[in-house]
Amino acid sequence: MKTRKELKKEYKQMKFKMGVFQIRNTVNNKVFIDSSTDLVAIWNRQRMELNFGSHPNLALQKEWKTFGEDKFVYEIVAELEQKSDETTDYKKELKALKEMYLEKLQPFADKGYNREITK
Repeated sequence: MKTRKELKKEYKQMKFKMGVFQIRNTVNNKVFIDSSTDLVAIWNRQRMELNFGSHPNLALQKEWKTFGEDKFVYEIVAELEQKSDETTDYKKELKALKEMYLEKLQPFADKGYNREITK
C-alpha cells in the first residue's frame, strides 16, 4: 500500500488535459467559453452546477433550465500542451488562451453567455 506522500507525488506528476472549452446551446447556438486545468473534470463540475441550479453564469443557468441538459454540448476548443518543466504558469497561459478565444468568437449578448469585459 502506498503512503499518502507517495500518492500525493504521483498525483502531482499526472498530466491532465487543459485548455479552453465551450458549452454550446444546440437550440440557439449561444456558447459559454471558459478554461480549465482539467478539461475532463470541469465538464462534470459545470454539469453538476447547472443541474443543481447553482451555476455562476445566470443566463446560461436560465437557458439550461428552459431547454434542458440534452440541448447543450460540451466541446473542447483548444488544448494547452504541457511542458516538461515545472516553471510554466499554466493558469496565466490558460487565461491568455481564453481571452484570445473570447476575442475571436465574441460570445456576448445574442451570441453567447459570457459577459464582455471593458478595458
